Amino acid sequence: PAGSDGAPVLDAVAAIAERLSGDERPAAVGVVVPGIVDEAAGVAVRAGNLSWRDAPLRDLLAARLGCPVALGHDVRAGGLAEHRAGACRGARNAVFLPVGTGIAAALILDGRVFAGDGYAGEVGHVDVGHDLPCACGARGCLETIASAAAIARRYTAATGTAVDGSRDVAELVRRGDAAAVAVWDDALDALAYGLSLLVGVVAPEVVAIGGGLGESADLVLRPLSGRLAARLTFQRPPRIVAAELGDRAGCVGAGLLARELIADRLMSS
Repeated sequence: PAGSDGAPVLDAVAAIAERLSGDERPAAVGVVVPGIVDEAAGVAVRAGNLSWRDAPLRDLLAARLGCPVALGHDVRAGGLAEHRAGACRGARNAVFLPVGTGIAAALILDGRVFAGDGYAGEVGHVDVGHDLPCACGARGCLETIASAAAIARRYTAATGTAVDGSRDVAELVRRGDAAAVAVWDDALDALAYGLSLLVGVVAPEVVAIGGGLGESADLVLRPLSGRLAARLTFQRPPRIVAAELGDRAGCVGAGLLARELIADRLMSS
């Protein structure tokens, strides 16, 4: 639900919490949202698709629910979950990269998710060298050519044939559709470029691909690994794997944030 003050979200979360908790008040609730999120301050700084600006969701939800609330970022929470219980477990440095409507990355550095005051991981808005306009106001952004939504959109623009997401385009690639192959190759080339920048800066041991593109692992993992390797010289190539938790990653991460909040309060009491 959209709204600059987050009111529809408060209503939705309160309804879900009441349904799940029944007559018992939860010890803590974890909530994750997209956009720029300052977890420490508990503020949804900006979420363009939801029209949020500086919404103090943590405090508003805590007052509404009558219990402590941990507010997190959806992708970073998913990265936390994949690191604790999914494809990135055991890695000290890793990247969780869900490729769906947009593209963002969760950076796990020295075993901890790095937030950068809410601004880290916005790899979807690095310039990968094309001239397509992005909703952020820039041109050349990775997600305008390589997100699952962009893949579907670009195939439709090229052929005039509507498709229901990147999964349909992937099936057309398997059938040898030339337009689908061209769109898919453009996306993988751009992803390899974006990942090469991350590899040079944070040197992940593993990159876990999730989101809509992660559902087509047979067309992503090996081709993307090859394209990335071709861009690297002395840098260590990461293992590129499919994320394991699927759509549950954000929810599992929200639960982990709530559990950490409870543990922190017990330790400080």
